[in-house]
Amino acid sequence: MFRKELVDLLRGRMLPLSEIARIEKTRVQDLADDLEHLRKSLKHEGLRLIVEPAACQKCGFVFTKGKLLKPGRCPKCKSTWIDEPRVGIG
Repeated sequence: MFRKELVDLLRGRMLPLSEIARIEKTRVQDLADDLEHLRKSLKHEGLRLIVEPAACQKCGFVFTKGKLLKPGRCPKCKSTWIDEPRVGIG
């Protein structure tokens, strides 16, 4: 479940999931599930979860905007050199 600290951590800044998981001492997959739930809950407070999508560092391919987990490889160039998505609350 969400803590006010998680909302405060993400408000006004963009962080990668791995960094948030490290701070929250949880697994990235569990955090992604929690953030999906938070995305729905924030609507009632007039806020929204902002997702900056993952991108391939080799060819610049930008992945689907709503995905929270880092893809394994680029579908365009097959590179595994991928920046993970970043999330924030605005």
